[in-house]
Amino acid sequence: GVDPNYGGGEGMDGFGGFNDMGDILENIFGGFGFGGGSRRSSANTPKRGADIREALNISFMESCTGVKREIKINRLCVCDSCKGSGATAGTSAEICPDCQGRGQVKTTQRTPFGAISSTKTCPHCNGKGKIITNPCPKCRGVGRVRVQKTVSVDIPAGIDDGQYIRLSGEGDPGENGGPRGDLIVGVRVMNKTHFGRNGQDLFSEVRISYPTAVLGGEVEVETIDGKILYDVKPGSVSGRRVRLKGKGMPNVRNNKSFGDLYITLI
Repeated sequence: GVDPNYGGGEGMDGFGGFNDMGDILENIFGGFGFGGGSRRSSANTPKRGADIREALNISFMESCTGVKREIKINRLCVCDSCKGSGATAGTSAEICPDCQGRGQVKTTQRTPFGAISSTKTCPHCNGKGKIITNPCPKCRGVGRVRVQKTVSVDIPAGIDDGQYIRLSGEGDPGENGGPRGDLIVGVRVMNKTHFGRNGQDLFSEVRISYPTAVLGGEVEVETIDGKILYDVKPGSVSGRRVRLKGKGMPNVRNNKSFGDLYITLI
């Protein structure tokens, strides 16, 4: 390797105050995105708004038929006091005196290889090129405030517990002209019913009398569309599973497609 004391001379710590070669390279190339540094996007680059996540509880039957619900969310909106400028009404943002509105400042470092210049984000204005000397008292200079908004959510028939609905453009507004985020609604199905579910298929138990099991006969079966009559075959044994085609859950993407209902005779 490299002797850190080589060429230092009296009164110098290695390479002019650097402990080792790693420190030298980090200080030289840090401003260019190498080593320990990283590239930074401009503060004025359009940025997408943040997504808002909410949870919504529905009943099992509502998941079978679909339902429309209204939920309240807290969403960022443009401050009506400063119109989004962040400055007190009657004032405006000023050009940053440090970077002259460029958002970046040039620094020069002395190294064993000579003077190295690099460009960094202006620490005074955080790269925006402007500073607000009189911030708006309502939004505190941000230009946006959170307000409560009511949003209507259409929950499709067949939705399952844990699935979510994405409402495009109902999230927080973007920055510098960027698009809005989305509203993501997670659905929780409160399964207080005797039906079990696996995908689009449903499962339930139907109790029948012993004479009906031996001789056969009709029995009422509950489905998501109401009660129907099922003809039990003579000689049916307890635990026999019967498939009722098309009596299951609708497909969440195609309401004309249905799963099956499997009943177990007890």
